[in-house]
Amino acid sequence: MVATIRYEDIVKVPKALLHDHLDGGLRPATIVDLAAEVGHELPTTDPEALGRWFVDAADSGSLERYLETFAHTVAVMQTPPALRRVARECALDLAADGVVYAEVRFAPEQHLEQDLSLDEVVEAVLAGFAEGTAQAVEAGRTIRVGTLLTAMRHAARSQEIAELAVRHRDAGVVGFDIAGAEAGFPPTRHLDAFEYLQRENFHFTIHAGEAFGLPSIWQAIQWCGADRLGHGVRIVDDIAPDGALGRLAAYVRDKRIPLELCPSSNVQTGAVASIADHPIGLLRDLRFRATVNTDNRLMSGTSMSREMALLVETFGYGWKELQWFTINAMKSAFIPFDERLRIIDEVIKPAYAELLA
Repeated sequence: MVATIRYEDIVKVPKALLHDHLDGGLRPATIVDLAAEVGHELPTTDPEALGRWFVDAADSGSLERYLETFAHTVAVMQTPPALRRVARECALDLAADGVVYAEVRFAPEQHLEQDLSLDEVVEAVLAGFAEGTAQAVEAGRTIRVGTLLTAMRHAARSQEIAELAVRHRDAGVVGFDIAGAEAGFPPTRHLDAFEYLQRENFHFTIHAGEAFGLPSIWQAIQWCGADRLGHGVRIVDDIAPDGALGRLAAYVRDKRIPLELCPSSNVQTGAVASIADHPIGLLRDLRFRATVNTDNRLMSGTSMSREMALLVETFGYGWKELQWFTINAMKSAFIPFDERLRIIDEVIKPAYAELLA
């Protein structure tokens, strides 16, 4: 079964993506175009070489160089046309990769250098996603894109961004997130925002358990009430070599709290040594709500299909396992239950049924 799984076949099957950063997924050619318009200097203006530069910089092991990559993408995302273009192309690229549902996140506060308001930033991105979704349908591919608004955990605008997310909840914003350095910036600094979101019956995920470890996971869940964990890979630190679960790991599994695992990115950031060492295999065997995600497609030189192909190659997974990860993600999406169920029953399961027959 596994030997027959080809990359081009993985591209064709429906996939669901929960953790993808808009500013980490630009096309290199688009960065070159937009940088020329605003006079931003890039390491190179050759799109192919620029794409390699981003991956090499992210692989360098230098935090400063890794952060520099986002400085280049954010710099060219400061106007409504640029934001619309990037969002439109994001939807098209994901659809071309067979993604039928995606939640794409971005931090509005990082796109204010040209005096846009937070609402104008969000409106431009939502317009771009709508355009890209419509163009994908015209090309014969259906995708739904939900937007997550991210607040930077080292800043002090989380309440403002939370209110912004709720304000646009009926226009395509489906959730809230905080991101940035975990060490020294615990999620509990943003309790007011999380308590507000819970009062508003609004969904949120929290980057936790990537760079810092179990304390960040514990705070995200037990203090802040996160619906999902962004990464959450360090939950493995609460699992004994014989598979016995600690109290926190057992709680996460029992409550079916989704883990937004990003294999390639986790290797780049040093959270794990290699794909083979990634605990996604263990977490699947133990039946955690594990999902597969891209994080930053540009910096990791990846896609959902590539992430799945890596798991097939490394762990010997077949279509059954890929369907399991896909349904896990769809079950965990921040859209209404009936809409999740429709995509599972009418799109995902029929496609995999043909492959599993």
